[in-house]
Amino acid sequence: MSVIQEIFLIFAERGESAYFGEPVSQLEHALQSAAMARQAGAPNSLCVAALLHDVGHLIHGESETIADEGIDARHETAGEAWLATWFGPSVTEPVRLHVDAKRYLCRVDSDYLAHLSPASLQSLELQGGPFDSEEAQRFESNPFFADAVSLRRWDDAAKIPGMETPPIEHYRGAIAAALKTN
Repeated sequence: MSVIQEIFLIFAERGESAYFGEPVSQLEHALQSAAMARQAGAPNSLCVAALLHDVGHLIHGESETIADEGIDARHETAGEAWLATWFGPSVTEPVRLHVDAKRYLCRVDSDYLAHLSPASLQSLELQGGPFDSEEAQRFESNPFFADAVSLRRWDDAAKIPGMETPPIEHYRGAIAAALKTN
């Protein structure tokens, strides 16, 4: 089975599960994130990262109530590790950093923090809360800082019930183009 088939299978089998306290499914959230990246004119690799940024939720095998149990499943790390087999850093690093981007934005943008959903606030607490100034400076020095922040903003916006998006099959070519060539 190709990785593209595997990705589609994962979303077919687990994508209809609830997106952790939000009014959309995992699949709807992924498709909305990718559509927002496309609409913003993001490069292909960042659109693929937007589509796959929460794949760690789908592969870690934890229940959708894990945050209610006070556990951070570290989905960003699980997703990055799984994706790194097939994709380079332009896909995997924004995935790995999208939680840190939330923590960063909470530090530098009080309006951002004020607009987080209750589920995002709950996960923020489990993920370590807003960055301190030293953590924020270190994050800003990461070469994937801007991509991670963009991905985070699409992630936060991609919670719209009933939003029309292209189906996952629409991204077959984008995923194929983003694969490592070695």
